[in-house]
Amino acid sequence: MVKLNKIYTKTGDNGTTGLAAGPRRLKSDLRVEAYGTIDEANAVIGLARQHMGSMDTLDSMLMRIQNDLFDLGADLSTPDTGETLAYEPLRIIVAQVTRLETEIDMLNADLEPLRSFVLPGGSGAAAALHMARTVTRRAERRMVELARMDGETVSPPALAYVNRLSDFLFVAARWTNEKGQADVLWIPGKNR
Repeated sequence: MVKLNKIYTKTGDNGTTGLAAGPRRLKSDLRVEAYGTIDEANAVIGLARQHMGSMDTLDSMLMRIQNDLFDLGADLSTPDTGETLAYEPLRIIVAQVTRLETEIDMLNADLEPLRSFVLPGGSGAAAALHMARTVTRRAERRMVELARMDGETVSPPALAYVNRLSDFLFVAARWTNEKGQADVLWIPGKNR
């Protein structure tokens, strides 16, 4: 259980932060950057949810995703070092990835196939979801880079989850644009 009774500790004043298992890292450390970018994506999803209106089904999906993103942040902030911890660390599991795939398929069933790339925009909800998608892609790039570093690990389910999430956010953005009817399509060379 998380208990936050004091918000500032002053322990980060020297440019370091503590990982969940205790070790301190620079705030510019790639692992910190990865879970910080996940936090940023979560905040943008929260913004998108403010534009959902009567889209209760999608809003419920996004609320579950926001909770999953805290799970993902916990996963990333507790690197698997092979050491035994006093607790079982929270990890993203395959079932969370599978749920995203099911929800992508459900939303995508309402959409016509694309004829062109979609410009980020349309409704306020779609624009915010596209923003969340781009932040999620940045988080994925950070996670992939981290996973390739010597001595660092990122679990395969965590990588699959963040990859699937960007797909979900793309489909959700189209779905909020009147099920794709209000998508703004790219017209190659239009302004030449």
